[in-house]
Amino acid sequence: MKLHEFQAKQVLGRFGVATPRGVEAQSVDAAVAAYHELKSPVAVVKAQIHAGGRGKAGGVKVCKSEAEVRAAAAAILGKTLVTHQTGPEGQLVRRLWVESGSAIDKEYYIGIAIDRESQGPVMMASSEGGMEIEEVAATHPEKILRAAFSPTKGLAAAEGARLAAGIGIPAALQPKAVEFMQALAKAFCELDCSIAEINPLVTTKDGQVVALDAKINFDDNALFRHDDMVALRDLHEEQPLEIEASKYNLNYIKLDGSIGCMVNGAGLAMATMDVIKLYGGEPANFLDVGGGASAEQVTAAFKILLADPNTKAILVNIFGGIMKCDVIAQGVITAAREVKLSVPLVVRLEGTNVELGRKMLSESGLPIITASNLDDAAAKAVATLKK
Repeated sequence: MKLHEFQAKQVLGRFGVATPRGVEAQSVDAAVAAYHELKSPVAVVKAQIHAGGRGKAGGVKVCKSEAEVRAAAAAILGKTLVTHQTGPEGQLVRRLWVESGSAIDKEYYIGIAIDRESQGPVMMASSEGGMEIEEVAATHPEKILRAAFSPTKGLAAAEGARLAAGIGIPAALQPKAVEFMQALAKAFCELDCSIAEINPLVTTKDGQVVALDAKINFDDNALFRHDDMVALRDLHEEQPLEIEASKYNLNYIKLDGSIGCMVNGAGLAMATMDVIKLYGGEPANFLDVGGGASAEQVTAAFKILLADPNTKAILVNIFGGIMKCDVIAQGVITAAREVKLSVPLVVRLEGTNVELGRKMLSESGLPIITASNLDDAAAKAVATLKK
């Protein structure tokens, strides 16, 4: 789950992360009222969507008067922003964040993610604030400093000081920078985040260390502990099919291809997509029904696949361990009958109760194409598109 920038700043502020003052606005008049409430000679009107690159797309405007705020809000609100993260379809702007301007001296980058090698959180810091961290990693990896830290003990002050000095934060501001980093680390761990990114972190001409932008993503598996964060979810920013999948605890991500995939297990799902591409096809989605899905969940998953108009064929690839092949078969049969199957369906089953599952499919009377292994299944799914 993701938060808007303004939500991330409000949440991080509870942990002592310094941010500029700001007010949310959902109309032009509300943006003007926010400008007057802030009483700042310079205000920044920012589009609020779950994507980066808003400034380059015209979604961030610096304003110095009520008239400029009104014009900026009118231009941004209701606009479909197209950025490198939204895809060509873009994202409609429904909210604005009107923020006090900051006298920026220098921009930096601070972010936290889970590091697979150390199997824990790692803080990354760079002097290249404002740039995509992936670009910095590709072109100037030496400019990214890292510090792994304990999720229970937090970021050590010495490690924070090393990062602050290493990215060139002035000595007089390094204590504030360390406090900022420690507060961000505390928020990351206590909220079960998957990503917490401040880009840019800025030092100001009046000696402050401030988060000029903020991004927070949560580990969905831990959201049951954070009802207050779940309440901040903005469904307008999510794919309708992904929202529907979440109702059934299905892991679904819509993609741009034409072969719908239903698989149990994230690793097998990724392997299935790879093999589809190997045989010349493109997956329409990532869909992991999990290791213990019920027939109801499988039926829901199947309906979600068919609800995507780009899906021209479906490949079901199940390796039954905890998940039994007959449960998958029953879900597929039920869903196919309910929605009146209109695209080719290729099914590969292996594992627990596989013979029963295959028997159920063969006796269903449905036009199901069976496959003996993953290569066979992918080849057959791609072949159906060429007929």
